[in-house]
Amino acid sequence: MKQSVPTPAARFPEVTLLITHYNRSSSLARLLATFEELGTHFGEIVVSDDGSRPEHQQRLREIQPQYGFRWLATEKNRGLGNNLNKGQDAVKTAYTLYIQEDFIPNPEFVPALAEALRRMQQDPSLDMARFYAYFKYPYLKPVGDGFSEMQFSIRYPGYKKFYMYSDHPHLRRSTFFQRFGRYREDLRGDMPEYRMMISFLKNKGKAIYFERYRDLLTQSNSSVEPSTIKRNFLRESDNFLVATVRHFYRHIKMNWDYLAGR
Repeated sequence: MKQSVPTPAARFPEVTLLITHYNRSSSLARLLATFEELGTHFGEIVVSDDGSRPEHQQRLREIQPQYGFRWLATEKNRGLGNNLNKGQDAVKTAYTLYIQEDFIPNPEFVPALAEALRRMQQDPSLDMARFYAYFKYPYLKPVGDGFSEMQFSIRYPGYKKFYMYSDHPHLRRSTFFQRFGRYREDLRGDMPEYRMMISFLKNKGKAIYFERYRDLLTQSNSSVEPSTIKRNFLRESDNFLVATVRHFYRHIKMNWDYLAGR
């Protein structure tokens, strides 16, 4: 019988794995277990919790000794902006790998992370490397090894050009706030990320993007631990009329917010 070859250890001492968590402790345990199975080690693992329910906090206590993460707790839910800020503030390494707890890394993720880190170390102008998306970014310049540089101009048609920054899994410099500011803590839902997206563009952020963006990670939610972001009908409907109105609304709003610097 052919014996399985163990996955060689991949060590990233200059990278902190930052995970934001809220009421999905089983998903968090799955993410950490998968990285362990892949033989991936980081300088530190930081779990920034946003006031999860007692049963999830208990689960974090149970798995913390096994995975050795630093747990940043808060007494009550203070919103995504606060959770991201306190998590990033705790990072001590030069680079931050940000992943939400409902993602599962595939084996292909590890070499892609290593290549992204190498490129960021060699090119100080790179602010971020993105590993996942819901759709392909429309303006890309191939740079090799599966990565492309994301291109933005206000003159490019369409509104999807604005999605250069995303809260989907990415590697960034831990000095990110110095260039782009902090996440807004006075906004709810996914608005802190939207404002960061505008700031990233206004401050001429530079990012690379893995073109096979569905190969590296899988996002998995269940009925037991569903997504914690609730979107309304108008944002999700596939109705032709609703989708058309939504398209024009986003085009106008994003161009206005960018030009107004909001």
